Amino acid sequence: MLIDPFITSYLLPRNSMSPGKRFYRELVRRLDESTSRVIRHPQTHGSGAVLFGKWNAEAVLPLRGLIVLCVLLGMLIFGWFVWRDFSPRQQVREAPVPTIIKQPLAFANRTFDPAAPPADMPPLAPGEIAGCDSDFLSNAIVRGESRQTDATHATVTITQIRVTLYLNINIWVPTGVTQHVIEHEGGHRQISEYYYQTADKLAERIAAAYMGKQVEITGTDMAAESSKMLQQMATDITDEYNKELNPGPTQLLYDAITDHGRNEVDVKDAVAHALKNITIESARPTTNPGN
Repeated sequence: MLIDPFITSYLLPRNSMSPGKRFYRELVRRLDESTSRVIRHPQTHGSGAVLFGKWNAEAVLPLRGLIVLCVLLGMLIFGWFVWRDFSPRQQVREAPVPTIIKQPLAFANRTFDPAAPPADMPPLAPGEIAGCDSDFLSNAIVRGESRQTDATHATVTITQIRVTLYLNINIWVPTGVTQHVIEHEGGHRQISEYYYQTADKLAERIAAAYMGKQVEITGTDMAAESSKMLQQMATDITDEYNKELNPGPTQLLYDAITDHGRNEVDVKDAVAHALKNITIESARPTTNPGN
């Protein structure tokens, strides 16, 4: 049974209390204070918990905003790196390239009367009775954009090049010629067709070197000067194409191997040997290769 300390204080005078009772009274008083503090302590923490909850609620919103801002910033940085890497590639892909048109081979096998050769027949070399005329043709069109700096000066940038390639082959044999002569001229045709197979790659490489080129022009008539420059560039492209294509040495070597069709060397073997050993100088060059 618990004794109320207040009742105890009234019933027992302070001086009349025994040491044991005083100890008991003091113990009860301390327990009471301790109980009071225990009761009040949760209230204080409860209030603190409420305040802490408010602080949390107020702190969550700025924290979420900061996270969103960091995510957006990261996406922007990532997008910039992707764009920086993609943009040069796109520019490379979209860079203008020359247009090369390779027309199909045009071939004709024609016979003639040696006593009255037709007017459109190329002349034969001395000692020749037949001929293979391989005509490699090229036509280039060059266009550009002009930026005039003053009344007499301008810069032309090459923006478009189109090259069209042709190969016309005409084999001329006299009436009543032997099959061996016909086959020999056919070997010349095979060599010309071999060079024409990759002629478009050659033309593309040559023309690509002129794409985007900037040329300074001067004169009182800028339009006329620009047109003249573009025409000259087109001529330079076709001249370079003809110079690099150059099947002539191979045709000469083929004629040297076959003695212009007068020996019995197999045509197929002679063509393969001439194409493989083009660096070998022809022992007996002729003035009209392809006969």
